[in-house]
Amino acid sequence: MNTPSSVGAPLIGFGQIRHTRLKPALHAFDYPTYFLMLPLRSMQRHGSGDLAHNRRGPLSFFDCDHGDGRADSVSWLDELLRREGITDASGEIWLHTYPRVLGYTFKPVSFWYCHDASGALRAIVVEVNNTFGERHCYLLDRPHYGQEQSADKVFHVSPFCTLEGSYRFRFMRINNDGLQKTVARIDYDDATGPLLETSVSGTLEPVTVASLRKALWRYPAMTFGVIARIHWQAFKLWRKRVPLISKPKPPDLSVTR
Repeated sequence: MNTPSSVGAPLIGFGQIRHTRLKPALHAFDYPTYFLMLPLRSMQRHGSGDLAHNRRGPLSFFDCDHGDGRADSVSWLDELLRREGITDASGEIWLHTYPRVLGYTFKPVSFWYCHDASGALRAIVVEVNNTFGERHCYLLDRPHYGQEQSADKVFHVSPFCTLEGSYRFRFMRINNDGLQKTVARIDYDDATGPLLETSVSGTLEPVTVASLRKALWRYPAMTFGVIARIHWQAFKLWRKRVPLISKPKPPDLSVTR
């Protein structure tokens, strides 16, 4: 397994989202998807190429869609890491996220891969948004690609899950003979054991006019589809009589280590 280089260009990944609920009723689905993998420090120095960055475009990326909404998401992330005592993540930041499509976006989860000056993975920030307009970050300190990390669940996402239990995270970034692939897996365990198994994976290629066109032609309403599928799967769980959980208060802190 190879880690990404310290200098890079924007990438786009084409792959799948998989989701399996194990109890009280078995419920599984998978969808094709695409996502961006962005080297943010390199983009600050060298530009974003064919990707519309902080400007309108059929498919675009805006810093203000992340963090505290400021126009420079890298400064927000650097401040977050310093507050948490991480001062040596000065290398590349690779952000795995959904783009804006036709000006609209919803990002259930984004992953910030933070490297040190030598190119080694130093931290991962898992930025989660729910459909109530709330946001929370889980900070994984000194993670390793391919190794499992865990964090207590403190943020409400699904009305079919309580806040008890914990997440298990596993990330992979593979480069074989020039073919790059990425996998992000999040499993959720409640008090009685494994409940959810989820992952997003894809094959990465450079952001070009051709790859952006392929994304838009294959999935012209991808972001709208994310919201529609969330509600459709919720309806199916309701039909299976999975109990509904009342929405709790959001956590007092915006970051969980």
